[in-house]
Amino acid sequence: MTTVGIGARSGVSADEVLTAVDAVLPAGSGAVLLATLDARAQEPGVREAAARRGWTLVGHPATALAQVRTPTTSDRVGAAVGTGSVAEAAALLDGGSLVVPRTVCGRVTVAVARTEPAR
Repeated sequence: MTTVGIGARSGVSADEVLTAVDAVLPAGSGAVLLATLDARAQEPGVREAAARRGWTLVGHPATALAQVRTPTTSDRVGAAVGTGSVAEAAALLDGGSLVVPRTVCGRVTVAVARTEPAR
């Protein structure tokens, strides 16, 4: 499973989200889960981006994201939303390994984690 964590500014469009994801998503990623902060999961542009690709969208509370150890944090983001990492933390929350670290693409920040299927 490939989990794409996203952070985005309010009012972001579906095209902005998909452009950012497409810029970093490794080829052959297979099934994708789009994960973000619960408040951002309610954004129309984020919801539309997931729907266009048929991806499941999950939103996590800031308290859960704040518990995830990430290579990058931001004091500004922490002050604004209650967690110092959104994209990387959302990508890593359900386990796996970070394959694309926090990458800023305009008004969207993306990170990609991959979990290996159980054998």
